[in-house]
Amino acid sequence: MDTPRMGIADKLADRMSMAEQHEYLRSRLTRRGVMRGTVAAAGAVAGAGLLSGTAAAASPTLLSKPATGHHVSGSLVAPFGRHLAFGADPKTQFRVSWQVPLAVNKPFIRVGLKPWALSHKIQAEVRALHTPQLLNSKLPPVDQYYLHAALDGLHPGTTYYYGVGHEGFDPAAGQAFGTIGSFTTAPARSGERFTFTAFGDQGVSYHALANDSLILAQNPAFHLHAGDICYADPAGSGQQSDSSVYDARTWDQFLAQTESVAARVPWMVTTGNHDMEAWYSPNGYGGQEARWSLPGNGPDAKNQPGAYSFVYGNTAVVALDANDVSYEIPANYDISAGKQTAWLDKRLGELRRQRGIDFIVVFFHHCAFSTTNSHASDGGVQEKWVPLFEKHQVDLVVNGHNHVYERTDAIRGGKVSKPVAIGDTVHPEKDGVVYVTAGGAGRSLYDFPAPDSYEGHEHNVDSVTTWHSAKGGGKVTETVTWSRVRYTGYSFIAVEVEPASSGRTSTLTVSALAETGERVDHFTVARRAK
Repeated sequence: MDTPRMGIADKLADRMSMAEQHEYLRSRLTRRGVMRGTVAAAGAVAGAGLLSGTAAAASPTLLSKPATGHHVSGSLVAPFGRHLAFGADPKTQFRVSWQVPLAVNKPFIRVGLKPWALSHKIQAEVRALHTPQLLNSKLPPVDQYYLHAALDGLHPGTTYYYGVGHEGFDPAAGQAFGTIGSFTTAPARSGERFTFTAFGDQGVSYHALANDSLILAQNPAFHLHAGDICYADPAGSGQQSDSSVYDARTWDQFLAQTESVAARVPWMVTTGNHDMEAWYSPNGYGGQEARWSLPGNGPDAKNQPGAYSFVYGNTAVVALDANDVSYEIPANYDISAGKQTAWLDKRLGELRRQRGIDFIVVFFHHCAFSTTNSHASDGGVQEKWVPLFEKHQVDLVVNGHNHVYERTDAIRGGKVSKPVAIGDTVHPEKDGVVYVTAGGAGRSLYDFPAPDSYEGHEHNVDSVTTWHSAKGGGKVTETVTWSRVRYTGYSFIAVEVEPASSGRTSTLTVSALAETGERVDHFTVARRAK
Protein backbone atom coordinates (compact mmCIF):
# COMPACT_ATOMS: atom_id res chain seq x y z
CA MET A 1 0.00 0.00 0.00
CA ASP A 2 1.33 3.48 -0.87
CA THR A 3 1.52 5.06 2.58
CA PRO A 4 3.95 7.89 3.31
CA ARG A 5 6.43 6.93 6.04
CA MET A 6 9.47 9.24 6.03
CA GLY A 7 11.25 7.24 8.69
CA ILE A 8 8.36 5.40 10.35
CA ALA A 9 8.29 1.61 10.38
CA ASP A 10 5.82 0.16 7.85
CA LYS A 11 3.53 -1.59 10.32
CA LEU A 12 3.32 1.49 12.54
CA ALA A 13 2.73 3.91 9.68
CA ASP A 14 -0.13 1.78 8.35
CA ARG A 15 -2.08 2.48 11.57
CA MET A 16 -1.36 6.20 11.73
CA SER A 17 -3.10 9.19 10.21
CA MET A 18 -1.00 11.88 8.55
CA ALA A 19 -1.30 14.08 11.64
CA GLU A 20 -0.15 11.20 13.86
CA GLN A 21 2.83 10.53 11.61
CA HIS A 22 3.78 14.22 11.78
CA GLU A 23 3.60 14.24 15.58
CA TYR A 24 5.57 11.00 15.83
CA LEU A 25 8.42 12.34 13.70
CA ARG A 26 8.55 15.65 15.55
CA SER A 27 8.55 14.08 18.99
CA ARG A 28 11.19 11.46 18.12
CA LEU A 29 13.49 13.96 16.45
CA THR A 30 13.12 16.44 19.30
CA ARG A 31 14.22 13.82 21.80
CA ARG A 32 17.12 12.89 19.57
CA GLY A 33 18.28 16.49 19.62
CA VAL A 34 17.94 17.16 15.93
CA MET A 35 16.10 20.38 16.65
CA ARG A 36 19.14 21.80 18.39
CA GLY A 37 21.75 23.34 16.17
CA THR A 38 23.00 26.49 14.60
CA VAL A 39 23.31 27.68 11.09
CA ALA A 40 26.26 26.00 9.40
CA ALA A 41 27.93 26.98 6.19
CA ALA A 42 25.98 25.73 3.22
CA GLY A 43 27.69 23.66 0.58
CA ALA A 44 28.85 25.03 -2.70
CA VAL A 45 26.25 25.60 -5.38
CA ALA A 46 25.49 22.19 -6.88
CA GLY A 47 24.28 21.19 -10.29
CA ALA A 48 20.49 21.07 -10.59
CA GLY A 49 20.23 22.88 -7.26
CA LEU A 50 21.03 20.02 -4.90
CA LEU A 51 22.04 21.28 -1.46
CA SER A 52 22.94 19.63 1.81
CA GLY A 53 23.74 21.36 5.08
CA THR A 54 22.19 22.31 8.39
CA ALA A 55 20.06 25.22 9.45
CA ALA A 56 18.71 26.69 12.65
CA ALA A 57 15.09 26.08 11.73
CA ALA A 58 13.97 22.52 12.34
CA SER A 59 10.51 22.97 10.84
CA PRO A 60 9.41 24.41 7.52
CA THR A 61 9.36 28.18 7.86
CA LEU A 62 7.05 29.82 5.34
CA LEU A 63 8.57 33.28 5.19
CA SER A 64 6.64 36.34 4.07
CA LYS A 65 9.72 38.53 3.72
CA PRO A 66 12.92 38.22 1.71
CA ALA A 67 15.61 35.96 3.07
CA THR A 68 18.49 37.78 4.70
CA GLY A 69 22.13 36.94 4.42
CA HIS A 70 23.92 34.71 1.94
CA HIS A 71 27.07 32.67 1.81
CA VAL A 72 28.24 33.44 -1.70
CA SER A 73 27.84 36.37 -4.04
CA GLY A 74 24.38 36.60 -5.54
CA SER A 75 25.99 36.85 -8.98
CA LEU A 76 27.06 33.22 -8.60
CA VAL A 77 23.62 31.91 -7.63
CA ALA A 78 21.36 31.15 -10.61
CA PRO A 79 17.59 30.64 -10.20
CA PHE A 80 16.18 27.38 -11.56
CA GLY A 81 13.02 25.31 -11.53
CA ARG A 82 10.70 28.04 -12.77
CA HIS A 83 7.07 26.93 -12.87
CA LEU A 84 3.93 28.89 -13.68
CA ALA A 85 0.39 28.57 -12.39
CA PHE A 86 -2.85 30.43 -12.86
CA GLY A 87 -4.39 32.50 -10.14
CA ALA A 88 -8.13 32.15 -9.60
CA ASP A 89 -8.74 34.06 -12.87
CA PRO A 90 -6.45 32.92 -15.73
CA LYS A 91 -7.37 36.04 -17.72
CA THR A 92 -5.78 38.43 -15.21
CA GLN A 93 -3.77 36.41 -12.65
CA PHE A 94 -0.57 34.37 -12.94
CA ARG A 95 1.72 32.95 -10.28
CA VAL A 96 5.44 32.55 -10.97
CA SER A 97 7.52 30.26 -8.74
CA TRP A 98 11.19 29.29 -8.78
CA GLN A 99 14.01 28.01 -6.62
CA VAL A 100 17.51 29.08 -5.61
CA PRO A 101 20.11 26.69 -4.19
CA LEU A 102 21.22 29.17 -1.49
CA ALA A 103 19.60 31.99 0.43
CA VAL A 104 19.70 35.25 -1.55
CA ASN A 105 19.03 38.92 -0.83
CA LYS A 106 16.06 40.81 -2.23
CA PRO A 107 14.61 38.28 -4.72
CA PHE A 108 12.29 39.74 -7.35
CA ILE A 109 10.57 39.24 -10.69
CA ARG A 110 10.63 41.62 -13.64
CA VAL A 111 7.66 41.68 -16.04
CA GLY A 112 7.01 43.51 -19.29
CA LEU A 113 5.41 43.34 -22.73
CA LYS A 114 8.78 43.00 -24.49
CA PRO A 115 11.73 40.82 -23.48
CA TRP A 116 14.02 43.85 -23.58
CA ALA A 117 11.63 46.04 -21.57
CA LEU A 118 10.93 44.32 -18.25
CA SER A 119 9.94 47.56 -16.62
CA HIS A 120 7.76 46.28 -13.78
CA LYS A 121 9.66 44.90 -10.78
CA ILE A 122 7.92 43.01 -7.95
CA GLN A 123 9.46 41.71 -4.74
CA ALA A 124 9.21 37.94 -4.35
CA GLU A 125 7.99 35.97 -1.36
CA VAL A 126 10.42 33.42 0.09
CA ARG A 127 9.19 30.10 1.48
CA ALA A 128 12.08 28.19 2.98
CA LEU A 129 12.00 24.52 3.96
CA HIS A 130 14.39 22.71 6.25
CA THR A 131 14.42 18.91 6.25
CA PRO A 132 16.56 17.35 9.00
CA GLN A 133 18.12 13.93 8.85
CA LEU A 134 15.00 11.85 9.31
CA LEU A 135 14.68 8.70 11.38
CA ASN A 136 16.55 5.68 9.98
CA SER A 137 17.79 7.81 7.08
CA LYS A 138 21.39 8.13 5.94
CA LEU A 139 20.56 11.19 3.83
CA PRO A 140 21.86 14.60 4.96
CA PRO A 141 19.77 17.55 6.15
CA VAL A 142 18.57 19.79 3.32
CA ASP A 143 17.68 23.48 3.11
CA GLN A 144 15.54 24.60 0.17
CA TYR A 145 14.48 28.08 -0.87
CA TYR A 146 11.35 28.57 -2.95
CA LEU A 147 10.35 31.97 -4.28
CA HIS A 148 6.95 33.12 -5.46
CA ALA A 149 5.48 36.19 -7.14
CA ALA A 150 1.80 36.98 -7.65
CA LEU A 151 0.98 38.84 -10.86
CA ASP A 152 -2.49 40.40 -10.76
CA GLY A 153 -4.24 42.97 -12.92
CA LEU A 154 -2.93 41.49 -16.17
CA HIS A 155 -4.67 41.99 -19.52
CA PRO A 156 -6.56 39.05 -21.08
CA GLY A 157 -5.13 37.39 -24.15
CA THR A 158 -1.76 39.08 -23.73
CA THR A 159 1.77 37.67 -23.88
CA TYR A 160 4.04 38.83 -21.07
CA TYR A 161 7.77 38.37 -20.66
CA TYR A 162 9.38 37.81 -17.28
CA GLY A 163 12.67 37.22 -15.59
CA VAL A 164 13.46 36.24 -12.02
CA GLY A 165 16.44 37.40 -10.02
CA HIS A 166 17.89 38.74 -6.80
CA GLU A 167 20.60 41.07 -5.60
CA GLY A 168 23.58 40.38 -7.86
CA PHE A 169 21.57 38.54 -10.53
CA ASP A 170 19.32 40.71 -12.71
CA PRO A 171 17.49 39.15 -15.69
CA ALA A 172 17.51 42.53 -17.40
CA ALA A 173 21.33 42.52 -17.41
CA GLY A 174 23.28 41.11 -20.31
CA GLN A 175 24.65 38.02 -18.61
CA ALA A 176 21.20 36.82 -17.51
CA PHE A 177 19.14 37.89 -20.55
CA GLY A 178 18.92 34.28 -21.75
CA THR A 179 16.87 33.33 -18.68
CA ILE A 180 13.85 35.40 -19.71
CA GLY A 181 10.60 33.46 -20.19
CA SER A 182 7.08 34.25 -21.31
CA PHE A 183 3.44 33.35 -20.74
CA THR A 184 0.07 34.28 -22.23
CA THR A 185 -3.06 35.05 -20.25
CA ALA A 186 -6.39 33.42 -21.07
CA PRO A 187 -8.50 35.11 -23.75
CA ALA A 188 -11.21 37.55 -22.70
CA ARG A 189 -13.86 35.67 -24.65
CA SER A 190 -14.75 31.99 -24.57
CA GLY A 191 -14.85 31.45 -28.35
CA GLU A 192 -11.19 30.69 -29.04
CA ARG A 193 -9.76 27.23 -29.71
CA PHE A 194 -7.09 25.90 -27.38
CA THR A 195 -5.41 22.70 -26.22
CA PHE A 196 -4.57 21.47 -22.74
CA THR A 197 -2.66 18.39 -21.62
CA ALA A 198 -2.81 16.14 -18.56
CA PHE A 199 -1.18 13.22 -16.77
CA GLY A 200 -0.29 11.97 -13.29
CA ASP A 201 2.51 10.07 -11.52
CA GLN A 202 5.52 11.69 -13.14
CA GLY A 203 8.63 11.58 -10.98
CA VAL A 204 12.15 12.02 -12.32
CA SER A 205 13.13 9.78 -15.24
CA TYR A 206 13.96 9.74 -18.93
CA HIS A 207 10.36 8.76 -19.62
CA ALA A 208 9.13 11.79 -17.66
CA LEU A 209 11.46 14.00 -19.67
CA ALA A 210 10.25 12.48 -22.94
CA ASN A 211 6.63 13.20 -22.00
CA ASP A 212 7.55 16.79 -21.11
CA SER A 213 9.08 17.28 -24.56
CA LEU A 214 5.98 15.93 -26.31
CA ILE A 215 3.71 18.08 -24.17
CA LEU A 216 5.64 21.20 -25.13
CA ALA A 217 5.12 20.28 -28.79
CA GLN A 218 1.33 20.44 -28.26
CA ASN A 219 1.64 24.14 -27.34
CA PRO A 220 -0.93 23.71 -24.54
CA ALA A 221 -2.64 26.62 -22.81
CA PHE A 222 -2.12 24.75 -19.51
CA HIS A 223 -1.19 21.35 -18.15
CA LEU A 224 -2.96 19.32 -15.45
CA HIS A 225 -0.85 17.13 -13.15
CA ALA A 226 -3.11 14.66 -11.30
CA GLY A 227 -0.81 14.13 -8.31
CA ASP A 228 2.19 12.02 -7.26
CA ILE A 229 4.36 14.77 -8.59
CA CYS A 230 8.03 14.01 -7.94
CA TYR A 231 8.20 11.01 -5.56
CA ALA A 232 10.57 12.52 -3.03
CA ASP A 233 8.66 10.07 -0.83
CA PRO A 234 8.76 6.82 -2.83
CA ALA A 235 7.33 4.72 0.04
CA GLY A 236 4.62 2.20 -0.67
CA SER A 237 6.39 -0.91 -1.93
CA GLY A 238 5.78 -2.71 1.36
CA GLN A 239 9.50 -3.14 2.07
CA GLN A 240 11.23 -2.20 5.33
CA SER A 241 13.55 0.06 3.33
CA ASP A 242 10.61 2.39 2.65
CA SER A 243 11.23 4.00 6.01
CA SER A 244 14.59 5.50 5.13
CA VAL A 245 14.36 6.78 1.55
CA TYR A 246 12.58 10.14 1.73
CA ASP A 247 14.81 12.57 -0.15
CA ALA A 248 13.70 16.22 -0.33
CA ARG A 249 16.39 16.88 -2.96
CA THR A 250 14.30 14.95 -5.49
CA TRP A 251 12.16 18.09 -5.72
CA ASP A 252 15.21 19.99 -6.97
CA GLN A 253 15.73 17.41 -9.70
CA PHE A 254 12.06 17.39 -10.62
CA LEU A 255 11.72 21.16 -10.90
CA ALA A 256 14.89 21.37 -12.98
CA GLN A 257 13.59 18.58 -15.24
CA THR A 258 10.20 20.22 -15.71
CA GLU A 259 11.35 23.80 -16.20
CA SER A 260 11.54 23.54 -19.98
CA VAL A 261 7.75 23.23 -20.07
CA ALA A 262 6.52 24.66 -16.77
CA ALA A 263 8.39 27.95 -17.26
CA ARG A 264 6.02 28.78 -20.11
CA VAL A 265 2.96 26.52 -19.56
CA PRO A 266 0.92 26.84 -16.33
CA TRP A 267 1.57 23.57 -14.45
CA MET A 268 -1.60 23.00 -12.44
CA VAL A 269 -1.04 20.29 -9.84
CA THR A 270 -3.19 18.54 -7.31
CA THR A 271 -2.26 16.23 -4.43
CA GLY A 272 -1.48 12.52 -4.64
CA ASN A 273 -0.71 10.07 -1.87
CA HIS A 274 3.05 10.39 -2.47
CA ASP A 275 2.71 14.17 -2.04
CA MET A 276 1.76 13.82 1.63
CA GLU A 277 5.09 14.46 3.37
CA ALA A 278 4.66 13.89 7.08
CA TRP A 279 7.56 15.93 8.47
CA TYR A 280 6.43 19.36 7.29
CA SER A 281 2.93 19.75 8.69
CA PRO A 282 0.14 17.74 10.38
CA ASN A 283 -1.78 17.43 7.10
CA GLY A 284 1.36 16.50 5.14
CA TYR A 285 0.91 19.42 2.75
CA GLY A 286 3.48 21.87 4.17
CA GLY A 287 5.92 20.94 1.43
CA GLN A 288 3.33 21.50 -1.28
CA GLU A 289 2.49 24.92 0.16
CA ALA A 290 6.15 25.90 0.06
CA ARG A 291 6.78 24.73 -3.49
CA TRP A 292 3.59 25.68 -5.34
CA SER A 293 1.34 28.73 -5.62
CA LEU A 294 -2.12 27.52 -6.64
CA PRO A 295 -5.40 29.45 -7.12
CA GLY A 296 -6.43 29.15 -3.45
CA ASN A 297 -10.16 29.41 -4.14
CA GLY A 298 -11.17 25.95 -2.96
CA PRO A 299 -12.96 24.98 0.24
CA ASP A 300 -9.85 25.43 2.44
CA ALA A 301 -6.69 26.67 0.72
CA LYS A 302 -4.55 26.24 3.84
CA ASN A 303 -5.47 22.65 4.65
CA GLN A 304 -6.12 21.48 1.08
CA PRO A 305 -4.06 23.55 -1.40
CA GLY A 306 -4.69 20.96 -4.11
CA ALA A 307 -8.45 21.67 -4.23
CA TYR A 308 -9.40 24.65 -6.42
CA SER A 309 -11.06 25.62 -9.70
CA PHE A 310 -10.50 27.92 -12.66
CA VAL A 311 -12.16 28.74 -15.97
CA TYR A 312 -10.28 28.97 -19.26
CA GLY A 313 -12.38 29.94 -22.26
CA ASN A 314 -15.46 27.75 -22.39
CA THR A 315 -13.99 25.09 -20.07
CA ALA A 316 -14.10 24.95 -16.29
CA VAL A 317 -11.50 22.86 -14.45
CA VAL A 318 -11.92 21.55 -10.91
CA ALA A 319 -8.99 20.07 -8.95
CA LEU A 320 -9.66 17.84 -5.93
CA ASP A 321 -7.67 16.36 -3.05
CA ALA A 322 -8.63 12.68 -3.23
CA ASN A 323 -6.65 11.81 -0.07
CA ASP A 324 -9.70 13.25 1.70
CA VAL A 325 -12.01 10.45 0.49
CA SER A 326 -9.70 7.53 -0.26
CA TYR A 327 -10.61 4.19 1.28
CA GLU A 328 -7.40 2.61 -0.01
CA ILE A 329 -4.91 5.04 1.59
CA PRO A 330 -6.68 6.67 4.55
CA ALA A 331 -3.83 8.72 6.07
CA ASN A 332 -5.80 11.92 5.43
CA TYR A 333 -9.28 10.41 5.22
CA ASP A 334 -12.00 13.01 5.93
CA ILE A 335 -9.42 15.72 6.58
CA SER A 336 -11.97 18.30 5.42
CA ALA A 337 -14.80 16.87 7.57
CA GLY A 338 -16.95 16.72 4.44
CA LYS A 339 -16.35 20.34 3.43
CA GLN A 340 -14.56 19.48 0.18
CA THR A 341 -17.40 17.26 -1.03
CA ALA A 342 -20.00 19.91 -0.13
CA TRP A 343 -17.92 22.53 -1.99
CA LEU A 344 -17.63 20.22 -4.98
CA ASP A 345 -21.41 19.83 -5.18
CA LYS A 346 -21.93 23.58 -4.94
CA ARG A 347 -19.12 24.50 -7.35
CA LEU A 348 -20.17 22.03 -10.03
CA GLY A 349 -23.70 23.42 -9.87
CA GLU A 350 -22.45 26.99 -10.22
CA LEU A 351 -20.27 26.12 -13.18
CA ARG A 352 -22.96 24.12 -14.96
CA ARG A 353 -25.33 27.10 -14.71
CA GLN A 354 -22.77 29.71 -15.76
CA ARG A 355 -23.27 31.14 -19.23
CA GLY A 356 -20.28 30.69 -21.53
CA ILE A 357 -19.08 27.47 -19.85
CA ASP A 358 -19.72 24.45 -22.04
CA PHE A 359 -17.43 21.85 -20.46
CA ILE A 360 -16.48 20.82 -16.94
CA VAL A 361 -13.28 18.81 -16.45
CA VAL A 362 -12.43 17.36 -13.03
CA PHE A 363 -9.02 15.97 -12.12
CA PHE A 364 -7.63 14.30 -9.02
CA HIS A 365 -5.32 11.45 -8.09
CA HIS A 366 -7.04 8.23 -6.92
CA CYS A 367 -9.01 6.45 -9.63
CA ALA A 368 -12.76 6.43 -9.78
CA PHE A 369 -12.65 3.54 -12.27
CA SER A 370 -9.60 1.48 -13.18
CA THR A 371 -8.76 -2.21 -13.47
CA THR A 372 -5.01 -2.47 -12.84
CA ASN A 373 -3.62 -5.11 -10.53
CA SER A 374 -1.99 -2.42 -8.36
CA HIS A 375 -4.66 0.03 -7.17
CA ALA A 376 -7.76 -0.53 -9.33
CA SER A 377 -10.69 1.69 -8.25
CA ASP A 378 -11.09 3.64 -5.01
CA GLY A 379 -14.39 2.89 -3.27
CA GLY A 380 -14.31 6.20 -1.42
CA VAL A 381 -14.16 8.18 -4.66
CA GLN A 382 -16.97 6.08 -6.09
CA GLU A 383 -19.17 6.63 -3.05
CA LYS A 384 -18.51 10.33 -2.36
CA TRP A 385 -17.87 11.95 -5.74
CA VAL A 386 -19.11 9.84 -8.64
CA PRO A 387 -22.79 10.63 -7.84
CA LEU A 388 -21.93 14.35 -7.99
CA PHE A 389 -20.20 13.96 -11.35
CA GLU A 390 -23.35 12.33 -12.70
CA LYS A 391 -25.66 14.85 -11.04
CA HIS A 392 -23.87 17.78 -12.69
CA GLN A 393 -23.07 15.98 -15.98
CA VAL A 394 -19.30 16.39 -15.75
CA ASP A 395 -17.78 16.04 -19.20
CA LEU A 396 -14.42 14.44 -18.41
CA VAL A 397 -12.72 13.03 -15.28
CA VAL A 398 -8.93 12.60 -15.29
CA ASN A 399 -7.06 10.51 -12.70
CA GLY A 400 -3.54 9.21 -12.07
CA HIS A 401 -2.48 6.72 -9.34
CA ASN A 402 -2.44 3.70 -11.66
CA HIS A 403 0.68 3.91 -13.85
CA VAL A 404 -0.98 3.14 -17.18
CA TYR A 405 -3.47 4.61 -19.60
CA GLU A 406 -7.04 3.35 -19.26
CA ARG A 407 -10.29 4.81 -20.50
CA THR A 408 -13.85 3.80 -19.70
CA ASP A 409 -17.05 3.78 -21.66
CA ALA A 410 -19.63 6.34 -20.56
CA ILE A 411 -20.73 5.34 -17.06
CA ARG A 412 -23.83 6.02 -15.00
CA GLY A 413 -24.63 4.31 -11.72
CA GLY A 414 -21.47 2.22 -11.91
CA LYS A 415 -22.54 0.59 -15.17
CA VAL A 416 -21.99 1.25 -18.87
CA SER A 417 -24.59 3.73 -20.07
CA LYS A 418 -23.09 3.95 -23.56
CA PRO A 419 -20.19 2.04 -25.12
CA VAL A 420 -17.60 4.52 -26.42
CA ALA A 421 -15.34 2.87 -28.96
CA ILE A 422 -12.10 4.48 -30.09
CA GLY A 423 -13.05 7.46 -32.25
CA ASP A 424 -16.63 7.68 -30.95
CA THR A 425 -18.47 10.76 -29.71
CA VAL A 426 -20.16 10.97 -26.30
CA HIS A 427 -22.82 13.45 -25.12
CA PRO A 428 -22.52 13.54 -21.30
CA GLU A 429 -25.94 15.05 -20.65
CA LYS A 430 -27.60 11.90 -21.98
CA ASP A 431 -24.80 9.31 -22.20
CA GLY A 432 -22.98 9.56 -18.86
CA VAL A 433 -19.39 10.33 -17.78
CA VAL A 434 -16.14 9.08 -19.31
CA TYR A 435 -13.20 8.48 -16.92
CA VAL A 436 -9.56 8.57 -18.01
CA THR A 437 -6.62 7.18 -16.05
CA ALA A 438 -3.51 8.97 -17.34
CA GLY A 439 -0.92 7.71 -14.88
CA GLY A 440 1.85 6.82 -17.31
CA ALA A 441 3.81 10.07 -16.94
CA GLY A 442 7.16 8.60 -15.96
CA ARG A 443 7.16 6.21 -13.01
CA SER A 444 7.48 2.42 -13.37
CA LEU A 445 4.47 0.94 -15.14
CA TYR A 446 1.72 -1.29 -13.73
CA ASP A 447 -0.16 -4.09 -15.47
CA PHE A 448 -3.73 -5.14 -16.19
CA PRO A 449 -5.64 -8.37 -15.52
CA ALA A 450 -6.80 -8.22 -19.15
CA PRO A 451 -4.94 -7.73 -22.46
CA ASP A 452 -3.98 -4.27 -23.63
CA SER A 453 -6.45 -2.86 -26.14
CA TYR A 454 -5.67 0.44 -27.83
CA GLU A 455 -5.83 2.20 -31.18
CA GLY A 456 -4.53 -0.06 -33.91
CA HIS A 457 -4.18 -2.95 -31.44
CA GLU A 458 -7.72 -3.57 -30.27
CA HIS A 459 -8.45 -6.68 -28.21
CA ASN A 460 -11.91 -6.05 -26.84
CA VAL A 461 -13.12 -8.23 -23.98
CA ASP A 462 -16.65 -8.55 -22.65
CA SER A 463 -15.63 -8.11 -19.02
CA VAL A 464 -12.67 -7.69 -16.66
CA THR A 465 -12.42 -9.13 -13.16
CA THR A 466 -11.02 -6.41 -10.89
CA TRP A 467 -11.65 -4.82 -7.48
CA HIS A 468 -12.31 -1.60 -5.62
CA SER A 469 -11.07 -0.62 -2.17
CA ALA A 470 -13.49 -0.97 0.73
CA LYS A 471 -14.05 1.37 3.65
CA GLY A 472 -11.93 0.29 6.58
CA GLY A 473 -9.53 -1.61 4.34
CA GLY A 474 -9.68 -4.61 2.06
CA LYS A 475 -10.77 -5.20 -1.51
CA VAL A 476 -14.14 -5.93 -3.06
CA THR A 477 -13.82 -8.17 -6.10
CA GLU A 478 -16.05 -7.29 -9.03
CA THR A 479 -16.51 -8.03 -12.71
CA VAL A 480 -16.90 -4.90 -14.83
CA THR A 481 -17.71 -4.17 -18.45
CA TRP A 482 -16.65 -0.50 -18.66
CA SER A 483 -12.89 -0.89 -19.38
CA ARG A 484 -12.75 0.17 -23.03
CA VAL A 485 -9.07 1.10 -23.69
CA ARG A 486 -6.00 -0.24 -21.88
CA TYR A 487 -2.42 0.72 -22.71
CA THR A 488 0.64 -0.34 -20.71
CA GLY A 489 3.07 2.40 -21.66
CA TYR A 490 4.22 5.92 -20.92
CA SER A 491 1.72 8.46 -22.17
CA PHE A 492 -0.34 11.61 -21.55
CA ILE A 493 -3.54 13.09 -22.91
CA ALA A 494 -3.97 16.14 -25.13
CA VAL A 495 -7.40 17.73 -25.23
CA GLU A 496 -8.36 20.00 -28.15
CA VAL A 497 -11.19 22.35 -27.25
CA GLU A 498 -13.32 23.62 -30.12
CA PRO A 499 -15.89 26.20 -28.96
CA ALA A 500 -19.02 26.93 -30.95
CA SER A 501 -21.50 29.76 -31.08
CA SER A 502 -24.61 29.52 -28.93
CA GLY A 503 -26.92 26.70 -29.98
CA ARG A 504 -24.24 24.89 -31.97
CA THR A 505 -22.05 22.00 -30.79
CA SER A 506 -18.80 22.57 -28.90
CA THR A 507 -16.35 19.66 -28.69
CA LEU A 508 -13.50 18.29 -26.61
CA THR A 509 -11.33 15.92 -28.64
CA VAL A 510 -9.30 13.77 -26.26
CA SER A 511 -6.22 12.00 -27.61
CA ALA A 512 -3.89 9.72 -25.65
CA LEU A 513 -0.32 9.96 -26.94
CA ALA A 514 2.48 7.51 -26.16
CA GLU A 515 5.98 8.83 -25.46
CA THR A 516 6.83 7.77 -29.03
CA GLY A 517 4.21 10.22 -30.32
CA GLU A 518 1.92 7.37 -31.40
CA ARG A 519 -1.78 7.94 -30.74
CA VAL A 520 -3.22 5.13 -28.63
CA ASP A 521 -6.78 6.42 -28.14
CA HIS A 522 -9.08 9.24 -29.16
CA PHE A 523 -12.69 10.15 -28.57
CA THR A 524 -14.84 13.28 -28.63
CA VAL A 525 -17.04 14.87 -25.98
CA ALA A 526 -19.80 17.02 -27.49
CA ARG A 527 -22.17 19.50 -25.89
CA ARG A 528 -24.51 22.22 -27.16
CA ALA A 529 -22.91 25.60 -26.52
CA LYS A 530 -24.65 28.08 -24.25
